[in-house]
Amino acid sequence: MAGRFECFEQPSALSGRVAELLHQELNNGLRRPLGLATGRTMEPVYGALVARLLALPPDQLQAVRQRWRSFNLDEYVGLGPADPGSFAAEMACRLVTPLNLEPERLQLPDGLAADPAAEARRYAGAVAAAGGIGLQLLGLGSNGHVGFNEPPCGAEAPSRSLHLSAATRRQNAAAFGEDPGLVPAGAITLGLEQILGAERILLVVSGTTKAGILARLLSEPPAPSLPASWLQGHPGLRLLVDRAALGG
Repeated sequence: MAGRFECFEQPSALSGRVAELLHQELNNGLRRPLGLATGRTMEPVYGALVARLLALPPDQLQAVRQRWRSFNLDEYVGLGPADPGSFAAEMACRLVTPLNLEPERLQLPDGLAADPAAEARRYAGAVAAAGGIGLQLLGLGSNGHVGFNEPPCGAEAPSRSLHLSAATRRQNAAAFGEDPGLVPAGAITLGLEQILGAERILLVVSGTTKAGILARLLSEPPAPSLPASWLQGHPGLRLLVDRAALGG
């Protein structure tokens, strides 16, 4: 990952840098849509991005609104936009409402679809029809997942409906009153197939709780036991971390 690595002393500097890169992508016209993620790592990123965009002159902000196109990585099975624990609700709170975006410009899988497997295939088709992802934003799961691609997972894994591991449900419990038992057991996710098909990838890792899994990512070869490891061979990968995630 030499030459594609940036480390920041403070989490706020990390978030600001990622927001800057997202802003640059929006300014470049979005020839292909953004790929967006959720989770605690992304909360300050989206806060910094909103602050940057709201500081623009009105005509420039309106231009951003008109060109915005994005696809989120995943959604919980059984949750719709009206459920505060859904990723659709999170994106509405973090981006749609503060930026006054048209909600349909931010696409997510339909967690209420009667057939989640069919919805996963439909969603992958929508991404493909849009030309694939231009810039994909990713966090790093505590067990090495990206999106909801749980280990073991091969590089060819497609968009699909799957069961979430106990580790992932614990990691995501904050949005459900800190009770992992309330986290939905299933999700629809884009696969490594779609993620690795992005032109460029920003992998953002923050905090001491990610130090162990980041150390593995930096030292181990690609393998199904560490889904994020498949990113190592992507020519457009950029890894951005804070000092705490490096164990410093």
